[in-house]
Amino acid sequence: MQHQRRTTLAAFAGAALLTLAGSLAPVAATAQDFPSRTIRFVVPFGPGSGTDTSARYFARKLQDLTGQPVVVENKPGANGFIAVKQVLAAPADGYTVFIGSNSTLAVNAALFRQLPYDPVQDLAPLAMMMRSPAMLAVRPQAPYADLQGLIAYAKAHPGEINFGAGSAGYQLMGELLNDSAGIRTVHVPFKGAGEAMTALAAGTVDFGFAEVTAVQELARGGRVKVLAVAADRRVPTSPDIPTASEAGLPGFEAYTWVGAMVSAATPAALTTRLAELFTAISRMDETHAFYERLGATPMTGGPAQMHAFQKQEIALWKRIVVQAKVPLQ
Repeated sequence: MQHQRRTTLAAFAGAALLTLAGSLAPVAATAQDFPSRTIRFVVPFGPGSGTDTSARYFARKLQDLTGQPVVVENKPGANGFIAVKQVLAAPADGYTVFIGSNSTLAVNAALFRQLPYDPVQDLAPLAMMMRSPAMLAVRPQAPYADLQGLIAYAKAHPGEINFGAGSAGYQLMGELLNDSAGIRTVHVPFKGAGEAMTALAAGTVDFGFAEVTAVQELARGGRVKVLAVAADRRVPTSPDIPTASEAGLPGFEAYTWVGAMVSAATPAALTTRLAELFTAISRMDETHAFYERLGATPMTGGPAQMHAFQKQEIALWKRIVVQAKVPLQ
């Protein structure tokens, strides 16, 4: 009887192990063969933004590394909600990647009472991609030639000038300027930095913030005027633009950043494989040269570093919302 029981238990254990091995085999095989078809990058902003520029560069490099097509889909609008929802609604198989920014991955968590997604719980980090200081630009016909002139004009005309913002992050930069300079200006929302800068060039809005990549060419063509860069040092690609501190607003700094994520439901093996590929791209000499030409800085952290960085950024923008007394949306 005892021998029969041991035989039965052994058979049961063997069957269980076979079942477990069978359930793990597809994931292991999938990770080993991944990717075997087209990968989709979903971008929450339109062309002309630093997020889009980064997405297209990494798409080319990922295609080179894997031999599989990588397509970029721009899904602007609703503060990035449309793009995030599309990523979370797609199969969690590693073939849909969210290329997000400080706005969608951190600022939204500070600015909105209720989000349709949790940027920490619903998304799994792959890698950090780039960081760029924001530039403060004004319309070409603006009656002020420098930052102090803008501040003086705004103080003399409270609530009469407006700023265009292509994301929640740029909105908070404008609100931070209001708080830091003691002025009152009006926020005008746009679907992305490119759209906001186009409106600025047309004179539809008075000023706005955007990352270096979205501003420099317009400035060089005389379509907008850049008054300051919100960084601790000048941008090598625009050495004539003073920092905000040099322009008379000490300590005013604001940066944008871009990172890649997938649905948190994606199998860990696939997330790890994608993270390895993204990190390899971010560490290429060519990637460093690419971002330096744009006046941005490459970021090379993997999932753990990005997770910690994201939480720090959420805490930072929550403090700014409180400090600047920005109403929650």
